[in-house]
Amino acid sequence: MSNNDNSAAAVANRNWFTRFLDVVEWLGNLLPHPVTLFAILATAMVFLSGFFGWIGLSVEDPRPSAAAGATIEAVSLLNAEGLRRILGGLVDNFVNFAPLGVVLVAMLGVGVAEKSGLLSALVRGIVLSAPKHVVTVAVVFAGVLSNTASEMGYVVLVPLGGAIFLALGRHPLAGMAAAFAGVSGGYSANLLLGTIDPLLAGITEEAAQLIDPGYTVYATASWYFMIVSTFMITIIGSLVTIFIVEPKLGKYDDSNADPSVLDDSQMKPLSGSEKKGLGTAAVATVAVLGLIALLVVPENGVLRDPEAGSDFLASSGPFFDSIVAWIFVFFLVVGFAYGKVVGTMRNDRDVIDGMSSAISTLGLYVVLVFFAAQFVAFFGWSNLGLITAVTGAEFLQNIGLTGPMVFVLFIIMCGIVNLSLGSASAQWAVTAPIFVPMLMFIGYSPEVIQTAYRIGDSTTNIITPMMSYFGLILAWATRYDKKFGIGTLIATMLPYSICYFIGWSLLFLLWVFGLDLPVGPGSPTYYEAP
Repeated sequence: MSNNDNSAAAVANRNWFTRFLDVVEWLGNLLPHPVTLFAILATAMVFLSGFFGWIGLSVEDPRPSAAAGATIEAVSLLNAEGLRRILGGLVDNFVNFAPLGVVLVAMLGVGVAEKSGLLSALVRGIVLSAPKHVVTVAVVFAGVLSNTASEMGYVVLVPLGGAIFLALGRHPLAGMAAAFAGVSGGYSANLLLGTIDPLLAGITEEAAQLIDPGYTVYATASWYFMIVSTFMITIIGSLVTIFIVEPKLGKYDDSNADPSVLDDSQMKPLSGSEKKGLGTAAVATVAVLGLIALLVVPENGVLRDPEAGSDFLASSGPFFDSIVAWIFVFFLVVGFAYGKVVGTMRNDRDVIDGMSSAISTLGLYVVLVFFAAQFVAFFGWSNLGLITAVTGAEFLQNIGLTGPMVFVLFIIMCGIVNLSLGSASAQWAVTAPIFVPMLMFIGYSPEVIQTAYRIGDSTTNIITPMMSYFGLILAWATRYDKKFGIGTLIATMLPYSICYFIGWSLLFLLWVFGLDLPVGPGSPTYYEAP
């Protein structure tokens, strides 16, 4: 067969991937920067509210607290009263936006742990100490755990996965794929709470309060389901790597590799001081967990509500209210304990530097939150969110789609939207004000709705170029193969995405509807209006 024939065959074989990539890139290119997008949405909301207020759009108010015959009417912001409300509420909308404070506080602690080197050493320790026959499992599992501080997973673990597989005589791109599948595909699975949990919970709470002003969503909303999902994602990711990705990649040819990545020294085994530091961090972890247990477990514990009786979940409201503070304390104490031993944290200045470094990385996030907060506020003030939710809920009820299948379609929708809007918080800030109230109206709790969203978002993270770290992963991959392109990366990761979607959706349906288990501590499956 001639070279031309080979090229034609290659184009034909990859043609559907190319078309898929073209569609994704086309959709992504239609969207502006997420900050600009929220600014446009906020502005559009003002004009839409003016139009619908002018035509007198309204729906019957289905909330139990509403008086008989009450309606929900569109409120115009495109008038003098609306302008006064917009200008007067600009600052309050921003500073009172629930996700802002919780992320900033949590990141102060995570920044210390990251600056001290604890997170990097922990991941390397898990992966490098694993026996060779379970190294794939260790890489995926470490990837899932690393999304507690996601940047560390992308920057440290993904290239480390390639170096480990190469050292074992396996295809390095399979190692990178396994790590990427754990870090990003398993973004909503973990044994620990991370900064994304209070962030999404805050957005969910804002959306839920559109119909129930007193509703509270804790950072632990999906924790039980996240813990179980960690092991499912690890198993699926490992099996896909071993039985699909590695055979597809075949034997590694290093003729197109950057010579620098062929040096085994990149793996950097843990030094003696790092091992000692991890031991000290383990002791600090036990100490913090012991302190939490002392405050929560006894019936008269400081973080128990004495008026709620002896039921643990019912009386643990003060603890769940303070979960973000505990995330801060945990990473601060454990990170400093590790850094003190290895020499990266000598005094208060080093701690402050770690906190400052973490906050400095959130500049773009703070700007995004400013505009997202305005959009969410305008959406609520105009009543268009409620009207859309009521109309959508009535439509679902009219066609009889109120059972488990509604979540399958919801997960698919979230996955598709994620292909063009890769930021988890940006996507949820746009969709939550519509879908949380809508699904609450047909009887489902905000916690369950958020859990379903996280499945759809996570399963397509690894196949969308719109994901913020996609370019970084591609850059790492081309060091092992100069010809490795975006289409090849999507084709490599697509089996993970498909298997995660099927496995995770089935687990969700079994967990919520088959076994009737809560997705998190104190998280109901169904919503009952007060």
